[in-house]
Amino acid sequence: MQVVVYSREYKQSDTPHIQLLFDTLHNEGINAYVYAPYLESLKGHIQFRRDVGVFEGHLDFTVKKFDFFITLGGDGTILGALAFVRDSGVPIVGINLGRLGFLASIEKKRIPEAIRMLYRGIYSIDERSMLFLESNLPLFGDMRFALNDCTLLKRDTSSMITIHTYVNGAYLNSYWADGLIVATPTGSTGYSLSCGGPIIFPNSGNFVITPVAPHNLSVRPIVISDNSIISFEIEGRAENFLCTLDSRFESITSAHQLAVRKNDFPVRLVQLLDVNFLQTIRDKLIWGADSRN
Repeated sequence: MQVVVYSREYKQSDTPHIQLLFDTLHNEGINAYVYAPYLESLKGHIQFRRDVGVFEGHLDFTVKKFDFFITLGGDGTILGALAFVRDSGVPIVGINLGRLGFLASIEKKRIPEAIRMLYRGIYSIDERSMLFLESNLPLFGDMRFALNDCTLLKRDTSSMITIHTYVNGAYLNSYWADGLIVATPTGSTGYSLSCGGPIIFPNSGNFVITPVAPHNLSVRPIVISDNSIISFEIEGRAENFLCTLDSRFESITSAHQLAVRKNDFPVRLVQLLDVNFLQTIRDKLIWGADSRN
């Protein structure tokens, strides 16, 4: 078995958990490849009991066989990993060294147990749909997909913007707001949730359109089928606006004509058998907790 170990940064406080991961991989006879910049930051801090390979980027998937892509961090680390995993179909194993961890669902105290379960095939695969951004002008290169959301936001002034929105070519609404979010079910627990959007089950086959600080209080989030194509035209007092795909962003203008649809491929997340979505939202959102009891 061969795995990639990826993280965006090394924190000294995480050293015991990182060391435990590599020790467990060695004990199970699993070959590890480490993302090159991360490997450089680990030198002098982590003892490798066997040689590790170097993972350079997405093209490595075409020349090497990887069984899992292990991320160390939080949900943002998993979003960053998508730039490498893309359409390879390699499952992502999210080990939570961050805070909330909706996607990175494996807690650091369970690292040895999780690696042993991976090696023995005791896990499930959760396929999460993504969205894809179409544009009449170049945007985001060949990375025009997102797992969480696509947002259109004001940028240079405090004035709200107007986002004319269409679903399958039919006029939906002109949102007078600070911005607009189109979220997948996975992204429904992210930015959309903080703006009053609903929580959607991962495999429900929906998008949610959530306005950001709408001027008209009767405008509410709306849930539509992910077979829909949502298109936009933006106008406002400023010349530039902001378009984001997950944690990536680019500047746009009113000349951009944008549309969002379901991506052609999903992302595959590894889940331990005793962890499910209901338990995750109860634990992360502290549902049912009462300091009186």
